[in-house]
Amino acid sequence: MKNFIQINKKINNFRNKEIFVTGDKSLSIRFVILSSLAKGKSIARNLLASEDVINAIKCIKKLGIKINLKKNYCEVFGKGLWGYKYKDNLLLDAGNSGTAARLLCAAIIDSKNKIKITGDNSLKKRDMLRIINPLQEIGLRFEKNNGRLPLTVNGSKNLTSIKYLENLGSAQCKSAVMIAALKVPGVTNLKCLPSRNHTELLFKNVLKLPIITKKEEGYDIIQINGLNNFKSFKYKIPGDISSASFFIVLTLLSKNSYLIIKETNINPTRVGIINILNKMGANIFFKNKKVYNGEEIADIHVSSITNLKSINLNPKLNSSAIDEFLLIFLVAAVCKGKSKFSGLEELNKKESKRLDWGYKILKMMGVRVKKIDNSELIIWGNPKLELKNNFVIKNFLKDHRIFMLTVIAALTLGGNWKIYNPESVKTSFPTFLKIIKNLGGKIS
Repeated sequence: MKNFIQINKKINNFRNKEIFVTGDKSLSIRFVILSSLAKGKSIARNLLASEDVINAIKCIKKLGIKINLKKNYCEVFGKGLWGYKYKDNLLLDAGNSGTAARLLCAAIIDSKNKIKITGDNSLKKRDMLRIINPLQEIGLRFEKNNGRLPLTVNGSKNLTSIKYLENLGSAQCKSAVMIAALKVPGVTNLKCLPSRNHTELLFKNVLKLPIITKKEEGYDIIQINGLNNFKSFKYKIPGDISSASFFIVLTLLSKNSYLIIKETNINPTRVGIINILNKMGANIFFKNKKVYNGEEIADIHVSSITNLKSINLNPKLNSSAIDEFLLIFLVAAVCKGKSKFSGLEELNKKESKRLDWGYKILKMMGVRVKKIDNSELIIWGNPKLELKNNFVIKNFLKDHRIFMLTVIAALTLGGNWKIYNPESVKTSFPTFLKIIKNLGGKIS
């Protein structure tokens, strides 16, 4: 079986099409972990059935929690904060999911036996010190490690509330400390750079936990009272804005096209790409807005446009678009003028070195681009960019976002593309290629 796809034709224009993208991955993984700590049967609808979420489910099942994954919903039979069964030398494999690996470390902070947490080759290269340090301070014991997976951990009966300063703008780090705080006596205090706030909204609006949140001098201040069991809950997971972003850019860069992406999560901490693209001349707007358990949901409307403009992006906007920068770089490549992006160190700490890959792909496409100190990218756009060469994309650690980015580039800018590892989309967006084909994309 060939492990690549080929694209050698641009997508035809599409008008007034409507699509649904799969459930939000961040919320899906959080549902699996938090429902396993609740008391009783929790139910999620529209749970993302991707490899990352399935791996999180497998890990929770190994901790003695019954989970039924049906076609249209997922049932989790939680046993409360202290309901996990800790078998000695248990192995939890998070696959490719940094979210699952980091949040699982927090959830098992009271483990009575040694547990080994691991992941695939890509995840083993990612930094875990960012959660090792605060969880160690709370009381989780880590065997000697190099700050990477696999990690062998052992919980403690003497857990301590801490004051935690999160200076990376990482929702995973913040959420890990918040989940650990559920099992810790006293008040845990967090001071965090702004990042996606799904965990806070779930704690406050769904789990009804005693949590205080406020903003202070550019930081999010969070206080959590520990040792409070919470009841099971029902939750419908909205569409994933990160998945929707690929179709936003597909439409934006296609000719004479218009797309509606239905019932998508437009949480203000997640719509950075839309704010940025609108600053670059796009006309992306929301209809049918509503609020569900604190999360904002809407239909996203986007149309193609030819007179996009360059941007000198304020790095304060980076955290709200951290997973979508490869797409923003692609748009900048066809803008008029010079675009500048800085403070991008976090991109090289993802599933692959995404800043390096963004630079490499743009160079391959003939775009004038400069990378500075692993943190800055300058792109000289060309509104008349038309690709005619042959392009081969492989050896990208099966990073799903690189695969999907290059599919969008091929369908909008032309050229003959051979893109390896199509199975990579199973980690986050299994229906990606199906939706592409339904819109008229020709893939062989």
